[in-house]
Amino acid sequence: MLDTLPESDFEELTLLASEICQTPIALISLLDDKRQWFKSIVGFDAKETPKEQAFCAHAIMGNEVMVVPDARKDARFASNPLVTDSPNVVFYAGVPLINAEGYALGSLCVIDTEPKELSAQQLGALKTLGKQVLAQFELRRKLANLQRANDALLETNAFIQKFATTAAHDIKNPLSSMLLTSQAMHMRLVRSGDDKSRGLAEINIASTKKLLKMVDEMLEYSSAPALLLTNQKCIDLNTLLRNVIGLINLPAKLQINLPAAKAAITCSAVALEQIFINLLTNAIRYNDKAEGIISIKFLDEGNHYHFKVIDNGMGIAEKNLERIFQNEVTLNVVDKFNKKGTGVGLYTVKALVEKLEGVISVKSKVGSGTTFEFTIRKNAGLS
Repeated sequence: MLDTLPESDFEELTLLASEICQTPIALISLLDDKRQWFKSIVGFDAKETPKEQAFCAHAIMGNEVMVVPDARKDARFASNPLVTDSPNVVFYAGVPLINAEGYALGSLCVIDTEPKELSAQQLGALKTLGKQVLAQFELRRKLANLQRANDALLETNAFIQKFATTAAHDIKNPLSSMLLTSQAMHMRLVRSGDDKSRGLAEINIASTKKLLKMVDEMLEYSSAPALLLTNQKCIDLNTLLRNVIGLINLPAKLQINLPAAKAAITCSAVALEQIFINLLTNAIRYNDKAEGIISIKFLDEGNHYHFKVIDNGMGIAEKNLERIFQNEVTLNVVDKFNKKGTGVGLYTVKALVEKLEGVISVKSKVGSGTTFEFTIRKNAGLS
């Protein structure tokens, strides 16, 4: 607030204090280590005074209104230049402005050039006006924090969008080459009659086409994130999960159990795929058991779909459970492939879940395994 421009909200409160207390001078002052600066002032031309001259520096030492009926007879102020010279302060009454955290910021005060007393009603009104000044300070602090957070979010979103678009293009080019090469190989194998190799080529072609479709969807969503909410369709959950598993390098001694019952759900398929790709990949990478098991649970709960991904891996220390969803936070843990994480995957998962109007949480025990639990709202963004 220091050195900010005049604002009508504060000017009106200062004028009201002057009118209620019938004083020619009223002001809102703020203190720093060297000066008393006036955010708003009526009846006085100065913008600031040295701190050692400030009546406000005394007013903030208490919690009640400080009243000085005649400064000329008060040992604290009798030789003060504000008393002996312009504006010739005689009467002073100041409300300390103490915020919710207990910090004394300054005061709302009224001043007269002759001795004076305030009635109980005037003192009460001055206190009420002081509360309104503090409310205006707090409002501006919240708006400033909100603006900073919004600016940071816009910067992050712009970076993510640019990164996703660039990464998707970089991935699409080699995938397109792989598809063309696989198709050419498939034609040769058809002519040669090598049915076994032809079958492998067909699997490769199908997988490459799936990846290309996912990349195209990533490009689409990176340029228009709102499509995550608007482009929803009815899908078979287990079919989607099998497609996701088909894109993951699944070790031989690791088993993934799908939900027992079939379920048709309506949601953004690409968002749910990205969520499960990240969660399942993590569950695989950080599984240190000879027989790894990952179980996926699903429950249709009224307005939400409820999912669990449960593994019997190495687990996460309790102190790190909140940190793992933060951007670029890594736990310096090496996975089973001797690699460290980037700290982006779970941050992305949380962002996608929240975009789908859900919540995500994690429970874990070191050595026993981890459970990620998340919901997404049905018809998110459409109701």
